[in-house]
Parts: sequence; C-alpha cells; structure tokens
Amino acid sequence: MEPYVPQALPPPNLDLARIIRKVGPANAALARYDGLLQSVINPSVMLSPLTNREAVLSSKIEGTQATVDEVLEYEAGIDFTGEKASDIQEIVNYRKALVLASEFLADRPVTLSLIRQMHAVLMDSVRGADKTPGEFRADQNWIGAPGCAIEQATYVPPSPLQLLDHLQAWEAYLSMDDFDVLVQTAVVHAQFELIHPFKDGNGRIGRLLIPLFLFQKRALTNPMFYLSEYLETNRDLYYARLRDISQTGDWNGWIEFFLDAVVEQARGNTARVRAILTLYDHMKRRITELTHSQHAISVLDTLFDRPIFQASEFVERSGIPKQTAQPILRKLREAGILHPLREHRGQQSAVLAFRDLLNCAEGRDVL
Repeated sequence: MEPYVPQALPPPNLDLARIIRKVGPANAALARYDGLLQSVINPSVMLSPLTNREAVLSSKIEGTQATVDEVLEYEAGIDFTGEKASDIQEIVNYRKALVLASEFLADRPVTLSLIRQMHAVLMDSVRGADKTPGEFRADQNWIGAPGCAIEQATYVPPSPLQLLDHLQAWEAYLSMDDFDVLVQTAVVHAQFELIHPFKDGNGRIGRLLIPLFLFQKRALTNPMFYLSEYLETNRDLYYARLRDISQTGDWNGWIEFFLDAVVEQARGNTARVRAILTLYDHMKRRITELTHSQHAISVLDTLFDRPIFQASEFVERSGIPKQTAQPILRKLREAGILHPLREHRGQQSAVLAFRDLLNCAEGRDVL
C-alpha cells in the first residue's frame, strides 16, 4: 500500500447542499452549550469533572482501562500497580496537555510548536515514551493488525519526506476562516489524523484539538467542549468515516458524522453541566447549614476541584486553617457528604470521596 497523499485544504468538491442541513442544528446546539458555560463562575473548578471524564474517554478509545474514580484515587495517593498504573498516568498526562494548551491559547493560536509541546507532555513517562515525544516522526508508519507488515496495513500515512510540507499546509488552514467553523473543525481533526505526524498519540492529540480550535475561533468562550464520549460510543463508525476520506475522498460523510456528533454531545454535555450546577447550588446551601462557617464556599470549591482527596491535602488546597478544616470535614463525613476510601493510620492521611459529584459527572444517580 502506498503512503496517503492528503488533499489540499479546504477539501474540494464538498456537497454544500448536503452538509448545510446539518450545519445549522450543530451550531445552534454548540451555542446553547456555550451560553450555559458562560453562566458558570470559575468553570475550570466547577467543571473539572468534565475534563477528567474527557481524559478518560479519549484515552479509552486508544485502549486504556481506567475510570475517573481510579484516576482521582491515584492522585490522592492510593496505590495502583502494573497496567492500571500505566493507564492512569496516560490519562493524567492527557489532562496536563489540555491545561497546557488552554493556557497557551489565551493569547496565541494553535501552532505546530504547541502541538509538539502537547505531545511531549502526553507521552512523558508512559508507553510510547520511547517514540520521540514532542518530535514529528522521521520514519514511515502504518496502521493495521498488531505486527502486520506495511503490505497488510489498513492505512499508510504520508511519507516522512513530505510530512512537514503537509503539516505546514494544515497549520496555514488553521489560520483561515472557512465557510463554517464546525465544518472547519471537522476538517482540522480529520486531516491531522490522516497526516498522523507522531509515532504514537495521534488520536489523543487530534481529539484535544477539537475544543482548542473552537476556542481559538471564539466559537467557545472556554475550551471545554469534549467529543470523546460520542466518538468512543461510535468508535467503529468514527474510524470508518476517517478511512473513507483516505480511500474514496469522502469528506462529506465524515463532516456529516462530525456534525451529528456535535449535536448529540452538546445535548449530553449540557445536561451534565446543568446537573453539576444544580448539585453545586444544593451543596452550597447544605454545607452552609451544616458548618455555619465563613469558609463554606471555599470548602465547596475545593471539593468540586478534586472530589477524591487526602484530608491533609484539603487544608493546603482550600487555604482553610487546619484547626478549622478538620471539624468541617468531620461534619461532612457525619452528614454522609464525604465517604472514607482510606482511614487515617500513622503517617498516612485519610482519603475521602465526594461521591455525589462523581455520580453526577458520570450520569449516575446522585444518592
């Protein structure tokens, strides 16, 4: 199989009459979601469960097997070993790469340099760390069954000899204004995946680009629109639509799939954000009534930012004096708001979980 040669962007011969039917509903769904985001005070704290969930689901598409709860338990000091520990570290790295890029994009556009930085963070100390993190590949790679030769590959990305030319053309397209921002986002993601510029981690970087590019184009006021839930649920169709571009040049089918994903994911994300906001308001009243403390909001924000935590770490992150924080945590445990995952023992701090938020973020019933 010969290496794929990407088409020039924007894609030629799009069936605009076919695509335009889906453009309106997708943009309306995204705008409603973004309107809700704008009403959230301190979204990076209140909606951190969504970021954790995205990191888990995007990594799951690539085969990792870890849950949001396990990632948070790991960060709270609960030990995991073997494959599970490796999976968790990949998810933690994904989240770090997203945070890094979000901060970068506050006053700069997406660039190839940023993407290399994101990749270095993503691949740091995990499987694939030996595959030149932060560097575009200098070798021919291919996709297929494990261990297959290039002749049996299902897809062969562009030759490394032309790789930089394709990436620079792709980067130039990022700075253009195409006829619709969501259609352009679909093209940006797909072309990146087809170029496949890294030895490993291409899928995760490509999915990170979706909210980042929408944020750069000001279609989002905060880069917190995540598609991985839909893409993971429809994984076979996701890959098939990307493959159709390389095999038959079918950009129309891919763009339609992507716009459908935006509509469905915007609905799901909107419902999840509303549930989190409702829980926040409920807990604000409840914690205030339970503690009668001037620190009630600080307590709540600290729980939302990291719903599984060490009791000793809570004092540092909340900024509440230890002699005040400990009685508050005790009251929250007695009220069933916090649940112990590990009790205090010797030098080992207790690990507590705010289960209502974990359940809410995962769409589980809140007890």
